[in-house]
Amino acid sequence: MNFGVPEMILIVVVFLVFFGAKKIPEMAKGLGTGIKEFRKGMKEVQNEIESESTTTPSTSQSDKQAELDRRELELLRREAELRKKQEENK
Repeated sequence: MNFGVPEMILIVVVFLVFFGAKKIPEMAKGLGTGIKEFRKGMKEVQNEIESESTTTPSTSQSDKQAELDRRELELLRREAELRKKQEENK
């Protein structure tokens, strides 16, 4: 989908009407903070996976899958928390 200048101006005007000029920077800051926290959590989980894969190479495939499932659930939980924080900031 291609947005031109008139469409972008319309989007900005709609945002200003609905949220006001003071609220938009607050929303952008909250979104940026949420993205930063999510990336930080992703890096932590990746580091844990890398460190465990180098220290425990003899684990079985089912143990590895269970660990991956557990970590995926943890990431989903963190993502839900970030979304909740963003909603509270609105």
